[in-house]
Amino acid sequence: MCGIVAYYGPNQAYDFLIKGLQRLEYRGYDSAGVALLNGDLRVYKNAGKVSELEAIADNQNVTGTRGIGHTRWATHGEPNSINAHPHLSQSGDIALIHNGIIENYDTLKKVLISRGHEFKSDTDTEVLTHLIEEIKEEEQVDLLEAVRLALNEVIGAYAIVILSKNDPNTLIAARKGSPLVVGISENEGEFFLASDATPIVEYTKKVTYLDDNEIVSIHDGEMTLKTIDNVIKSPFIQELEISLDALEKGGYEHFMLKEIFEQPKSIYDSMRGRFDPVNLTFAMRSLVEYSGKIRNLDRIIIIACGTSWHAGLVGEYLIEEFGRIPVEVEYASEFRYRNPIITEDDLVIAISQSGETADTLAALEMAKEKGATIYGICNVVGSSIPRITHAGAYTHAGPEIGVASTKAFTAQVTVLTLLALGIADIRGKISKKRLREMFAELDTIPHKVELLLESCNEKCKEIAAIYQDAPNCLYLGRGYNFPVALEGALKLKEISYIHAEGYPAAEMKHGPIALIDEEMPVIVIAPKRNYYEKLLSNVQEVKARKGKIIAIVTEGDEKVKEIADHYIEIPDTEDCLTPILATIPLQLLSYYIAVNRGCNVDQPRNLAKSVTVE
Repeated sequence: MCGIVAYYGPNQAYDFLIKGLQRLEYRGYDSAGVALLNGDLRVYKNAGKVSELEAIADNQNVTGTRGIGHTRWATHGEPNSINAHPHLSQSGDIALIHNGIIENYDTLKKVLISRGHEFKSDTDTEVLTHLIEEIKEEEQVDLLEAVRLALNEVIGAYAIVILSKNDPNTLIAARKGSPLVVGISENEGEFFLASDATPIVEYTKKVTYLDDNEIVSIHDGEMTLKTIDNVIKSPFIQELEISLDALEKGGYEHFMLKEIFEQPKSIYDSMRGRFDPVNLTFAMRSLVEYSGKIRNLDRIIIIACGTSWHAGLVGEYLIEEFGRIPVEVEYASEFRYRNPIITEDDLVIAISQSGETADTLAALEMAKEKGATIYGICNVVGSSIPRITHAGAYTHAGPEIGVASTKAFTAQVTVLTLLALGIADIRGKISKKRLREMFAELDTIPHKVELLLESCNEKCKEIAAIYQDAPNCLYLGRGYNFPVALEGALKLKEISYIHAEGYPAAEMKHGPIALIDEEMPVIVIAPKRNYYEKLLSNVQEVKARKGKIIAIVTEGDEKVKEIADHYIEIPDTEDCLTPILATIPLQLLSYYIAVNRGCNVDQPRNLAKSVTVE
């Protein structure tokens, strides 16, 4: 879960490396470092953020037209300057940066120590650096071949980039299980490498995404692609769709706030052009091409992690209500290890913002081996999940830089809504009248979100100021809004570090009610739809125990408002679409509470955006 950047070309590398690391800092911010090659190989690194690295390196010699940079989220070894990347080989002539985990590093390290190698860090990465150099010297091969042979001894996941003092006109990178993209400049002999496209888009739109077990070598200004089995390949070059403006804060204090306020557009973009409300047809090619499979499905399995898992829970409600087919929602990290029953008649839906989530990818590979049809829902074009699935849909939410997911969640729920309606239509489980009603209401959702953001922003600020020091918080919801309660609690935990739990409202009496007192804020998601009277009873139970009630209610509601200490109104909509609207004030509450507590909302402690390791 680290950020990688590298430069090869005629210009100075340092400015690109620093700017690239700043754009990738959401991937990891425990430590940072760069290596620059200009006759000699110089490494500058330290614990802390990229700004701290910049302060150190700016006083040093930072010249060099070859360079690699890294921002780290620690897996092996504590986050300090010694364990920061880049790591050097035994001689100090080779520098390497790495995202991923080398699972057999301990075995390799013991062998290398027995041969006289001395290690300075506690990382698995340094072991790989030493191994490459030893193979190069022992086998008398060039750097590219040494990397290829070394990777055949490695078990685990990696994206690596390598510089060598003795091979100044060569830069080598490889990937297995962790993302890596190569940007190809219009300037001859100039290349940019990164963990994702965000550092590259300012310089070129032409990129190639490495697949697993591929090695790219840039030598004398020419790029060569091969597999670790030594098979030469032709790179597939594509155009980036993201814009530079999407990577800036645009006047907002934090990326998270910007991304919350982008949701009217991101929700619209996630459904734009995908259905025809007049002819009642879908323009989702993945649905059309797999309609025969969908008609005969036995079961759907949704696999995801974190916020995407919460979106999957909403998807379960949607698909079962409209498509009338059994749905299971699984944590990818558990699914892959419990020997699940998967058949050729199953559809497995993977949901991931980044498209690189390690557990989700591993679960997909397992399901694919067992013959299931694999469908991906993700945000990042060119990422791993779209490349290994049979079909899928991009959410088109645009870059999400804040570590705590906001617009990605509502875009995922929107796509799942379309998918549920499409499955229902293909299977003949929904009338044309009902489909027309749903299309009409979906069309209104972006505007309703826009109105909601305008109406509730200040109120969320006021409530946040009251409860910013609460030690605990409880979120309650029923039906479609039970997953929203889970998501609201997760947001608060992630960015404010307040302990919070989400529960089905009816489960409160089975334990959590014991926690409620006058110090406990309880956020109840209570739109005036299904379960309204039941939720009203739950609110009264909290009030009877002196809990502080923050209610999310439908505009015009009076009953819950009378009981609640605070209320936030959301526009009326279909029951199945309330998760999109109810999520918005919960995001804002978490944001403002975290800001009031002095937390770094874009880069919360111990978290990284893309979980590319187990």
